[in-house]
Amino acid sequence: QVQLVESGGGLAQPGGSVRLSCTTSGSIGSPNTMGWYRQARGKQRELVATETSNGDTNYADSVKGRFTISRDNAKNTVYLQMNSLKPEDTAVYYCAAAQRFRATLTDDYDYWGQGTQVTVSS
Repeated sequence: QVQLVESGGGLAQPGGSVRLSCTTSGSIGSPNTMGWYRQARGKQRELVATETSNGDTNYADSVKGRFTISRDNAKNTVYLQMNSLKPEDTAVYYCAAAQRFRATLTDDYDYWGQGTQVTVSS
């Protein structure tokens, strides 16, 4: 059974930082793309960042320069470092894994975590 478990969410102040982690387990192998998505209340799920197995990264324009995705394959973990947080970053953040290389569409992803809430508020 494949599982993706996110952690690290919570409440942060505007301008603050949060680091999310996502650990995979089960017969998932080494996904070609790991991604972070988010869904704010009343909005569609949107891509935040992706990283391929060869280290190529891709970011939504809204988070470029503020968020960083990274993978530790030895620990089966992907991270999302979020800096300079804004209230509009408030959302449930989901980790996802895809066998497709450079997956960007939600339908490309084979496995999803349960999500972790990040709230940015003063």
